[in-house]
Amino acid sequence: MPEAKKGLIIVHTGPGKGKTTAALGTAFRAVGQGMKVLMVQFIKGSWHYGELDAAKMLGEEKFQILPMGRGFVKVGVEKPDPEDVRLVEEAWAFAWEKIASRVYDLIILDEINYAISYKMLDPEKVAAALRQKPEAVHVILTGRNAHPSIIEQADLVTEMREVKHPYQKGIMAQRGIEY
Repeated sequence: MPEAKKGLIIVHTGPGKGKTTAALGTAFRAVGQGMKVLMVQFIKGSWHYGELDAAKMLGEEKFQILPMGRGFVKVGVEKPDPEDVRLVEEAWAFAWEKIASRVYDLIILDEINYAISYKMLDPEKVAAALRQKPEAVHVILTGRNAHPSIIEQADLVTEMREVKHPYQKGIMAQRGIEY
């Protein structure tokens, strides 16, 4: 039977660790199957993460990661910094252009769920765009607090739940594990 190609919408959300890591695992698998992958990082940007070097080792023609934010954003009572909002909007415009271009087989929108839940990006704009995505393009959205309209549209939703974390014992982030 011939393989039917349907681009999936996949969401990795929840309060536990592993959302980006799961997306990277899928990216690694996709590259191994000859697919072209792009990861657009909506919040990350100020630190150097190990996945950036790993993607370069695979070759930019196969896997590219683009940090497009400034790093951690302030949330809570304050509104997000207008510069962070501008960067998120730029990242979204760029990501949507790449999704629509059909150049990539898999596009990961890393931490987009944070950008939406922090009210830096309109969830309905993202949901409407995903309804229009090219049929063959797979899209993964990561980050806590995935919006209900995104969850409703997704083909696969995984919620990471923290059971135990090294921070609880005072163990700081470990190179190669958290970054």
